[in-house]
Parts: sequence; structure tokens; C-alpha cells
Amino acid sequence: MNYELRYASHPEDAKHYDTARLRKEFLIETVFTRDDINMVYSLYDRYIVGGIMPVYKTIKLETVEDLKSEYFLERRELGIINVGGTAIVEADGEKFEVGYKDMLYIGRGKRNVTFTSVDRNKPAKLYFNSAPAHKEYPSKKVTKGEADVLVLGSLEGSNDRQINRMIVSSVVPTCQLQMGMTELRPGSVWNTMPAHVHNRRMEAYFYFELPEEDAVCHFMGPVDETRHIWMHNEQAVLSPSWSIHSAAATHNYTFIWGMAGENLDYGDQDFSKITDLK
Repeated sequence: MNYELRYASHPEDAKHYDTARLRKEFLIETVFTRDDINMVYSLYDRYIVGGIMPVYKTIKLETVEDLKSEYFLERRELGIINVGGTAIVEADGEKFEVGYKDMLYIGRGKRNVTFTSVDRNKPAKLYFNSAPAHKEYPSKKVTKGEADVLVLGSLEGSNDRQINRMIVSSVVPTCQLQMGMTELRPGSVWNTMPAHVHNRRMEAYFYFELPEEDAVCHFMGPVDETRHIWMHNEQAVLSPSWSIHSAAATHNYTFIWGMAGENLDYGDQDFSKITDLK
């Protein structure tokens, strides 16, 4: 396992970061490594972001020292979305076949969680988020067809997009974890615009379906003093509760959003006017 702990930053300190420091604190450049787990434990709401890519072997989800737990999900819940080939995920004997863009929620208390690719020539790429949990909820697979769908934006505004809310209270009961997938239609490049913040929750974004020769510019920071991080396909970024989270790219793309914190109200957002961004 490739594991990293990242501390939280005060917004007054973060405004002084140069490009290298911004990338070090917030960007997760390598999400997938063959036959391994990559994991970042952020002290923003104690949120974990990672990737699992089984190819030649079955991978077991193990705990890490900083959790001080007997097993990974002893006090946590887990959300997974597959951006690769079909996977078999087993949680304490319960098996799930997880295909491309399927999402899986695994509740607190599952001791033995393993991941296997059905076809090593088309390995699974399992992007996951995890948050602390106070009770157990049943594990559940959610396909895109079962998502709570919201269509926003327009082609004229370069942000025609479909928001697939998959691990939300209307679909799956959770303690605090929420996850979903936003797909931008061809000709659209902006996401989460107008921008917003929610001081009750932190968030993480994972960008994929972006051609290798293209890039996405992720915007962060306070509304009146924004910063940017250039990102590539299959990279993730942490977004503190005090920061906006928006992006524009040189091609349309899909991204996975995940969040945790004070409440489960998806609509709890403090919007800003586009003209207020600086």
C-alpha cells in the first residue's frame, strides 16, 4: 500500500502557497498503481481518497497505522466507483460485481474487503472515498440507472452536464459520506459553475474520461482570491470546506465528487455570483 497523511491548511496560510506547494497539499497525482492501493488520509473531516487496481492478484483493504483500528472499516464507511474493467468486490462474504461507472457503498463493520478484476487484460480501477461512520448501514451497489439524476447548464454556457447522485440519502442511507458522478456533454467544459462553498463539508474531485493530450484546470480557494491547479486524466484533488471547487478543461470529461462533514443535505451550498470571482 502507498499511504500518505496530509494535514489541513488555514485559508490565510494557503493564500501564500506557490504552485509547487498547492500541488503538494491538494493534488493527488497518482491514484492507480497496478496490483496496489494508493491512499491519502486528509485531516479535512478525516476523509480518505484512494485507488485500487487489481490485475494479477486479489487485493485486500487493510487498515493503516494512523487509524488506530483493528481493520479499515471498524469506524468507517466506504464508497467505490469503478472507472475500469469489471471487478468482483467481496465484503465479509457478500459479493458484488461492479462494472464500469457502477458505484458500491460498503457500511461500517465489514472486516474483510477484497477486490479482484474479472479480466486481467481489462483491469478494474476502483476509485474510493471513506469517511468516519457512527453506525452500520447495509452495503449496496448503485448503477448509473439507479442514480438520482439532475441535469444542469447549457451548451451555450459550455456547461451542459448530467449529475448522477449515487451515494446520497435518496438512494443509499449513509452516516455522512456522499458521492456521485458528473458527466459533461461534448462541447461543454465547465463544471460547478456558478461556484459555491459549503463550510459544513469538505469535498474531493476525481477527473477521468479526459484524453491524455488534454488537461483540466481546477479552481480552488476563497471566492475573492482563487487559485488554480492544472490536472490530467485520472487524478484527484482535495477541496477544503473554505474553498470553491470548479474547473474548465480543454475537452469534455467526467468527474467523481465525494464529500463528508456536517450534514447530508446535497443542496446545502453557499453560491457566489460568477462576477464575484477574483
